[in-house]
Amino acid sequence: MSARAVESEPPLYAGPVKRSMTIAGHTTSISLEPVFWRALEDRARAEGLPYSALVARIDAERIGQEEPPNLASAIRCWLLVEAGREDEPRS
Repeated sequence: MSARAVESEPPLYAGPVKRSMTIAGHTTSISLEPVFWRALEDRARAEGLPYSALVARIDAERIGQEEPPNLASAIRCWLLVEAGREDEPRS
């Protein structure tokens, strides 16, 4: 386990934390559990994006759905799908 993981691993069972950010020119608040904030930040870093830009991309995909979920749910689902893709064997 890396020093970073030991020092700043978010608690597994912690309630949501609200953060505000600007997406598509408007400010919004999103409530996610710390493990999801960490996963989002890690994913954004891996893609070379600020996490607000990644959230904006997820939001745009979400809005295109027939019955869009709320943004926090969309973020959690997106992160889960992306984690599954990382676990798939490469061919």
